[in-house]
Amino acid sequence: MGRRGFFAEIQHQNKQAARARERQQREQHRAHAAAVREMERAQRQAERAAAAAARASAAEQKAAAKEAKRLHQEAQLAEVDALNTQLAELDEELSSILAATLDVDDYVELETLRAVPDHPPFPRTDLEVETPEVTPLASPPEPVFSEPTPPTGIGNIFGGKKKHAAAVESARLTFAQQHEAWQAELASLPAREQEQQRQREVAEQRRLDELKAARDAYASECQLRELETADANQQLDSLIAGLAAGEHDAVTQYVGIVLGNAVYPEWLDVEHEYEFDPTTSELTLTVLIARPDSLPGEKTYKYVKAKDEITATALSKKAQKDRYASVVHQVALRVLHEIFEADRAGTIQTIALQVATEARDPATGSEQRIVFVAVAAERQAFLEFDLRNVIPSATLEHLGAALSKNPFELVGIDSAPGVRAT
Repeated sequence: MGRRGFFAEIQHQNKQAARARERQQREQHRAHAAAVREMERAQRQAERAAAAAARASAAEQKAAAKEAKRLHQEAQLAEVDALNTQLAELDEELSSILAATLDVDDYVELETLRAVPDHPPFPRTDLEVETPEVTPLASPPEPVFSEPTPPTGIGNIFGGKKKHAAAVESARLTFAQQHEAWQAELASLPAREQEQQRQREVAEQRRLDELKAARDAYASECQLRELETADANQQLDSLIAGLAAGEHDAVTQYVGIVLGNAVYPEWLDVEHEYEFDPTTSELTLTVLIARPDSLPGEKTYKYVKAKDEITATALSKKAQKDRYASVVHQVALRVLHEIFEADRAGTIQTIALQVATEARDPATGSEQRIVFVAVAAERQAFLEFDLRNVIPSATLEHLGAALSKNPFELVGIDSAPGVRAT
């Protein structure tokens, strides 16, 4: 039995992501979002009121407590509104499983699946910046000899000349040392500049080596993406050619792509198993849906002030049975419609379909498959149905389907013949 292949998985994931985005955008403008915002606002107000009550004086606490209680009740009512809105959305989605596909062309233009390599920007642009050139070292200023000021007046009489001569000699000695140091520093400039240049060249070479390594790695990654893209497109070319020729594998892959496009309500997990027989042009298809206990069983929520509780009213057993049976019947017609509509070439002439679930046998504890619907449909006759104006169970009975009398209680059918068995 076939399951989703490469292209089918891509389509399925894209559709799931698109559905999630649509749901998010829709909820921002619908009552659910408004109810949630109101609930959060009321909760914040209740928290502020409770805090104010704790800070208030004895005379104010009674009024503050009353206000806090009122705001708490508002928050509870807002939460009830949010929960009931979710239930309404669930009912809407489950009741429109078939209708959701009727305004959509289920044909898949395979050329739209052609891959284009998506190369990210080169990540090491920092290595493309050249190492800065060495700035020439500035020559130090030459020392200038400054002779001590000779003594004047009375200082010149009492040993001033001798002291001045000693000061001059000391200054000349200091100047000679400074000048010698200046000459040494001046002489060292070429060697220091040469060392700086050498260090710059080492850094530049290191940069060039790292840049080459980074570019080589980036080129290898790009080449790998190119090869993967070319391989995917080659597979697509083979799929297109094989589908035109009605080849088994190609038709099976295409069916997977079509079914991968089908996105159901998040409460209803759906999987498919399928096999195409080119000798009879028949597709054998099993749709596995979630068990009935995966769907919420609440009818409505309400807030009971006396108990300060949010309670749920359960759907009646009959309502739950009718809802799950409707889901089963809608899924059956939806899948038949999607396959026949998507197969414009008419390669698939008949479909032998089962709708089933998997549940644990309470007697044996083992997982078992329970079939709810077994139907055989012929392409031309089915495409003449106006599915917008049918009752799904009646349409399946018209097709001679074997139907479970009570899918909700996991009651299956005895057999599931295909078109070739009828």
